[in-house]
Formats: sequence, C-alpha cells, structure tokens
Amino acid sequence: MVRYRIEGGLTDALGHLVACDAGACTIRTRKADVVIQLPDVVAAKEVPPAPERRRTAQ
Repeated sequence: MVRYRIEGGLTDALGHLVACDAGACTIRTRKADVVIQLPDVVAAKEVPPAPERRRTAQ
C-alpha cells in the first residue's frame, strides 16, 4: 500500500509493487498499474494478503 499526494489531497494505491527506480514506483492494483513519483509518496507499508473466504455449509 502506498499513500501519495494528488491534487486536492491524498490517495492510496493498494496492490503489488512491480517496479521501482530512483524517481518512481509502479503498483499493480486491481484496475491498472499506477505509476507514482517518489516525491509524492507520503507513506508505504506491506499489507498481508486477504484471508481466504470461508465456505458456507450447505
């Protein structure tokens, strides 16, 4: 998860880190790859995978 600045505030990109260099990182979200300039990054952390859904007994 990466929190970064956008015009008018902050937003989050939740997904897999697929690339990073001296100027930007790329996060693969469910919808698309998001390229974030490193000076815009406010916070980042590793988020554990979502738990598996339980099957309902029938």
